[in-house]
Amino acid sequence: MTALAVPDVCLVVLIGTTGAGKSTFARRLFAPTETVSSDVCRGMVADDENDQSATPDAFELLHYIVGKRLAAGRLTVVDATNVQSEARRALVALAREHDVLPVAVVLDVPEPVCAARNAARPDRASMPAHVLPRQRRELRRSLRGLAREGFRTVHVLRGTDEVDAATVTRERRYSDLRHLTGPFDIVGDVHGCRAELETLLTRLGYALERDAAGRATGAHHPGGRTAVFVGDLVDRGPDSPGVLRLVMGMVEAGDALAVSGNHEQKLARHLRGRRVRISHGLAETVAQLAREEDAFTGRVTAFVDSLTSHYVLDGGRLVVAHAGLPEKYHGRASGRVRAHALYGDTTGETDEFGLPVRYPWAEEYRGRAAVVYGHTPVPAPLWINNTLCLDTGCVFGGALTALRWPERELVDTPAERTWYEPVRPLAPVAPEPAERPLDLGDVAGRRVVETRHHGRIAVREDNAAAALEVMSRFALDPRLLGYLPPTMAPCATSRRDGFLEHPEEAFAAYRDAGVREVVCEEKHMGSRAVVLVCRNEDAARERFGVPGVSGALYTRTGRAFFADGALTERLLASVRAAVDGAGLWEELATDWLLLDAELLPWSLKAGKLLREQYAAVGAAARSALPPAVAALERAAARGVAVDDLLERHRGRAADTTAFTEAYRRYCWPVSGLDGVGLAPFQLLAVDGRSLAAEPHDAQLALIDRLVAADPSGLLRTTGRLFVDTEDEASRARATDWWLEATGAGGEGMVVKPLQALVRGGGGRLVQPGVKCRGREYLRIVYGPEYTRPDQLERLRDRHLGHKRSLALREYALGLEALDRLAAGEPLWRVHEPVFAVLALESEPVDPRL
Repeated sequence: MTALAVPDVCLVVLIGTTGAGKSTFARRLFAPTETVSSDVCRGMVADDENDQSATPDAFELLHYIVGKRLAAGRLTVVDATNVQSEARRALVALAREHDVLPVAVVLDVPEPVCAARNAARPDRASMPAHVLPRQRRELRRSLRGLAREGFRTVHVLRGTDEVDAATVTRERRYSDLRHLTGPFDIVGDVHGCRAELETLLTRLGYALERDAAGRATGAHHPGGRTAVFVGDLVDRGPDSPGVLRLVMGMVEAGDALAVSGNHEQKLARHLRGRRVRISHGLAETVAQLAREEDAFTGRVTAFVDSLTSHYVLDGGRLVVAHAGLPEKYHGRASGRVRAHALYGDTTGETDEFGLPVRYPWAEEYRGRAAVVYGHTPVPAPLWINNTLCLDTGCVFGGALTALRWPERELVDTPAERTWYEPVRPLAPVAPEPAERPLDLGDVAGRRVVETRHHGRIAVREDNAAAALEVMSRFALDPRLLGYLPPTMAPCATSRRDGFLEHPEEAFAAYRDAGVREVVCEEKHMGSRAVVLVCRNEDAARERFGVPGVSGALYTRTGRAFFADGALTERLLASVRAAVDGAGLWEELATDWLLLDAELLPWSLKAGKLLREQYAAVGAAARSALPPAVAALERAAARGVAVDDLLERHRGRAADTTAFTEAYRRYCWPVSGLDGVGLAPFQLLAVDGRSLAAEPHDAQLALIDRLVAADPSGLLRTTGRLFVDTEDEASRARATDWWLEATGAGGEGMVVKPLQALVRGGGGRLVQPGVKCRGREYLRIVYGPEYTRPDQLERLRDRHLGHKRSLALREYALGLEALDRLAAGEPLWRVHEPVFAVLALESEPVDPRL
């Protein structure tokens, strides 16, 4: 049995004459979707797999399909004769274009066997006699030159027995270590600074291992962490052999990984006897190695030769490459990928020091994986679009820096001295990050957003266009929009007399989902508001890059609540004073807070809606109904039979009065902040941490501390009641509480699972909250006469499925935005789920729900 080793992502090119059994071989060893057949493509374009006149179109289609599969990173098998070098050249070019390895599998089957097989097939019985001998000659001429054509691996199967016995073994690419999840400690460019490396590893918690001469030969972390070296271990520094001895020992023991740097690449060529220019610190390494034993030098030679260009780690969430790597190269294998990983990409220009100007690929990076690299010394590490350079110039007198992953914590140790004078001096301070505006390509068209809690969420192109209009014309600076709150689904429709919504339906739904403990929170009749408050303007500028403000106050669509920025700052000052008084800056170790709240009164934001819709209805009814009732009363007094009509109009008048009283409860005059109230109900995120998963009782306890510490009287308490959904008495108390509050003019309540992020059957997210609105408040929503039995019956036919789906999708997007914001991910990554929430808001759904 012959085992054919092929990379798990590559282009497999089958080569053999007609009748060699290529299609049978492909069906046996590869999935049907992995094989692209020239015969099938010919049939697709000509309805006849043997129509040779369709061959050009068939191969154009074949190349297109192969290109799409390789672009997606999928193993692809080409089932065609491929005996001509021209046919293979196009396929090798496709593999190179997509940075995958081409593998040739030759089926060298005797000509008589192929002829007998063709004769047995009716569709090939009429094949000209000269075709098979010609293909056989072309195959024989091809065998010696396949490697020169660019095939990285060539497998030749001679005879039918070898073909039938062959198996395929899929090998993981050298760069693919996604199965290793860490935790990792990624170490920047060492450049022979052994003492600093030992100090840094000790600070990271590694126990050094030494030989009899006291030299460090390895290091092990008791917590199971793995060190990852970004390359450039050697050159310039005082002890490159000592660094290699330590790192090689760690790699051999499984305590470390290492990728190649350009300095290792150059050293490897020198050790193999190749001509290289002894410059840029290589002379120091050569002299230091000359003092070592030959066995050690041989070990070094094998080690530097074995280093791969980059690693993909932690399920694809982390990529380590010496000079960085754009997303299209992650996990790929080609000379182009290796060159970028080792040397980066240059503009072709040189700076005033004669050094190449490197293309700023990180500023355009949009990949999902964090890329950690070195190569170009920087004064201090700075996250740019989910990339981080860890070369902080230790050998030049800077520091040796490591990144703890997944914690994203930086640990460094200063250089003991300047070991090598840099050609280009390090700047004394880290430069300000360049302005990197959002790209239209990040949001335009149909989008699919990956979320941790709800999988992939699609955004339609027309919805994205609607959101783009709002975001580009009306919304705040996107740097301040780290979150948009989701819509909220109403509870199931009630069948109780006189009620469209009732608490018992909310309790039953959560009980059925396995949620026993819920909290009922007072629903303030205001407008949903998100409050971003920073400790001061400096904190806002440093964290969010926006000068001249200390935070933001915005609506569910990302618009500023107040046109007057000074008024916003006054409100933020009151919130900031409450945070100060409650001691939350220090307790939560943050310089900023993100709060979900209600801003009161409702008329503050809904004034136009009140004037043009609700007040207009009330005014028209008050104008028309009293005269009509008076006329009917006069007619009844004269003995006209209008009793039923009179009673109906009196009821309509009473309903209109109730409608007017209902919306007036939520409106009052304000002047500046006088009369304005803010009712926070959830602390969403702080620096480095999303708090959306904190239980609601803990959340409300923090909010109570804020309200108690507020010296201005701006903040309002949110009433609440904790309920056991399986306890009838507990449910009854909550229902009475709701009836009393709504009877006194309250809007209603929101029922939430006490524990956040609850999952029900099948692991699906449970609704994070449902609103249960009062009878009179719903009069504003559904109209003055909605409580009439005939109207209620009609309204009970509400379709809640879409609204519930929308609420869950927006909730998951909000959680994703908070996670990315707290983790300090780049703006485009945070903006992606925020923009998606706004886009979903344009989906057609009954606005009354």
